[in-house]
Amino acid sequence: QVQLVESGGGLVQAGASLRLSCSASGRTFSTYTMGWFRQAPGKEREFVADISWSVGKTYYADAVKGRFTISRDNAKNTLYLQMNSLRPEDTAFYYCAASIRYGPSVDLSYLYDYWGQGTQVTVSS
Repeated sequence: QVQLVESGGGLVQAGASLRLSCSASGRTFSTYTMGWFRQAPGKEREFVADISWSVGKTYYADAVKGRFTISRDNAKNTLYLQMNSLRPEDTAFYYCAASIRYGPSVDLSYLYDYWGQGTQVTVSS
């Protein structure tokens, strides 16, 4: 079992930055591919980014490429999502997730085994 807890969400203006964190406990964090997903009201959950467990290779959705950066600190059992140049369309509940599949490019939610409870990000125009 892996327990995941997100933090760092909030209300910001367009163009601002936020950094989300996901703290993991339980089984060995470093052996999981980790991902971020988001879900806006009335929309399906969508992939944002993921990072492999071994050499830290990353993969991003086109909508966030160049603005968001995913990273991990295996010594601290923590996953991060640095979000820059935020837009109103980035408003959503953001979730971190863990997958035993070999990443990156694990971009489908059903491929993930563990999920956090989410954190709200709201970007005003």
